[in-house]
Amino acid sequence: MKKYSLLATGLLLLSHSLAAPLALAAEVDVDALIQEAERASYYSGNDGRSDARMMIVDNQGRKQLRQFTILRRDVSDNGDQQMMVFFSRPSDVKDTVFRVEKHVDVSVDDDRWLYLPALDLVKRISAGDKRTSFVGSHFYYEDVSGRAISEDTFVLQSDEADAYVLKATPKAPDTVEFTYYVVRINKTTKLPMEINFFKANGDNYRRVEAIKIEDIQGHPTVVRSKVSDLQTGGYTLMEFRNITYDLGLDDDVFSERSLRNPPQQWLN
Repeated sequence: MKKYSLLATGLLLLSHSLAAPLALAAEVDVDALIQEAERASYYSGNDGRSDARMMIVDNQGRKQLRQFTILRRDVSDNGDQQMMVFFSRPSDVKDTVFRVEKHVDVSVDDDRWLYLPALDLVKRISAGDKRTSFVGSHFYYEDVSGRAISEDTFVLQSDEADAYVLKATPKAPDTVEFTYYVVRINKTTKLPMEINFFKANGDNYRRVEAIKIEDIQGHPTVVRSKVSDLQTGGYTLMEFRNITYDLGLDDDVFSERSLRNPPQQWLN
């Protein structure tokens, strides 16, 4: 596996001598690191369940609530995944269902559907819409199911006391709204703690943060996260409760049939 080395920023001597050498950081296997980060973020256990509460706050302080249950199953570790999101509140989104078939092969687009109960309609979400608002929040559809690490090129920027800082550049820049993003990965948990997205002019317009981490069944797990629109001042907070891993969820739970007939035994 390819390795990358980083020439760390050298500390100047007390005399501020410009001749002070830069300290060479230890080699870091970037490919292995981002795979660990992806595994920690999206692949804990073989499957999982959680209840989520989303608070959307606009730039005028007005709030909207969304509540839903997430079911997730791994087809293979760090590989393809299946996901279902069942909405319960408020009334205008109740019984809406978001279904995902995630593919790690970049030549195959992820499959995403949204079931709209008021119309009894299953709407397919195109690949071009994956970086648009998830049910009116500041999260994108891609944030929920996860962006494949194979879509970006990663370079180590700095090796800090408690975190690695990497810069990621999209391999297909015409398919996304950002030019690059910078991610801080905690050295202990391997969880991305902060991701900042930048435009071509260097404008940091969007931030994703892991606010609170808990150990659940031996897995460091994000239980509170936040996405901020740094241009408007709006943000969305997401809290996760009743998280459980390794439930033994089967294929039927993630089928098209579950859009109209949710698996109630896993939702209550």
